[in-house]
Amino acid sequence: MAYQLNEKLSRLQPYVPVAETAGIIHLDANESFLNLPETLRQKISEAVAQTSYHRYPDPYAVELCKAFAAYYHVKENHITAGNGSDELISLLISNFLMKGETVVTTDPDFSMYTFYPALAETNCVEICKGNNFSISSEDLICKVQELHARMLLFSNPCNPTSLGLTKQQILQIVKNVDALVVVDEAYMDFWDLSQSVLGEEENYDNLIVLKTCSKVGAAAIRLGFAVSNEKLTGILHAVKSPYNVNTLTQKIGSLFLQAQDVLRSRTKAIQISRDALQNGVEAVLQRHPGAFQLYRSCTNFVILRLPRADALHTYLMAHGISVRLFPGFLRVTAGSETENAAFLSTLEAYLEEEN
Repeated sequence: MAYQLNEKLSRLQPYVPVAETAGIIHLDANESFLNLPETLRQKISEAVAQTSYHRYPDPYAVELCKAFAAYYHVKENHITAGNGSDELISLLISNFLMKGETVVTTDPDFSMYTFYPALAETNCVEICKGNNFSISSEDLICKVQELHARMLLFSNPCNPTSLGLTKQQILQIVKNVDALVVVDEAYMDFWDLSQSVLGEEENYDNLIVLKTCSKVGAAAIRLGFAVSNEKLTGILHAVKSPYNVNTLTQKIGSLFLQAQDVLRSRTKAIQISRDALQNGVEAVLQRHPGAFQLYRSCTNFVILRLPRADALHTYLMAHGISVRLFPGFLRVTAGSETENAAFLSTLEAYLEEEN
């Protein structure tokens, strides 16, 4: 008798990122174009040299969570560290939902929001955003209530639309549903921090906020956080694996978050790059009216919506520029000045050839 995979596994395909290749400009993964400064890397090297490799990590990442709490001004006992936000999303789906229960998310949004429910054998309902990529808090509330959903999960600002809901809109949702509301604020640092709901978690029994270190320069260490009230945090501590964040990531993450001036300066530099990229694309659009739609971004990327997005994607790849292709639009991460310029000139060349 041959072993047979179950149905949910037999359909899976592994995620295949664009390989790091010499000569390719990578604007596809929403990484920071800036490496950590030499002074911080030296501190990290010294910390790594002192690691006790024969001991397990701190199961609650106390020092790391203390650094996160100080940077984002939240309570230490409201924080759960994770092996990237992906691990935390998986934990939330597999533990806060029973088999057959419903999670609501939006479309388009981060692909992992639909991936993990399929593995957990829960129902996942996507609410399609309109032609302008927007969705109202009222629409989300109505759908959650209609479906008696147990969880609402979405990113704010949104990846990949680059648009955001205000703090008032988010809290309106939290107050008007019985479901657990999980708001992924991976890109909030590049918007307006007054729109963040961090700190509001202690006022609600159904709010969890996700954060990541990947977008501002520490993607390599795979570090994410969940922020929730003390009760929900205790549950997350109970369901996670005991030593889920390794010692090296904890040490590096602590030093990274303690370097507050570095984080703020890096965040500002990325915002400046994003604005420059946005303005450059707008200038191209003025020279080629109607060639594509452009949205005002509050993330670290811009999106271009056009009928033949796949053709432009192929053209860019042929010219050594990797961006992320979605159905009907492209997501372009803000890069260095040189990288942005290369993208803009290639975009211009493509549109001229098309005409």
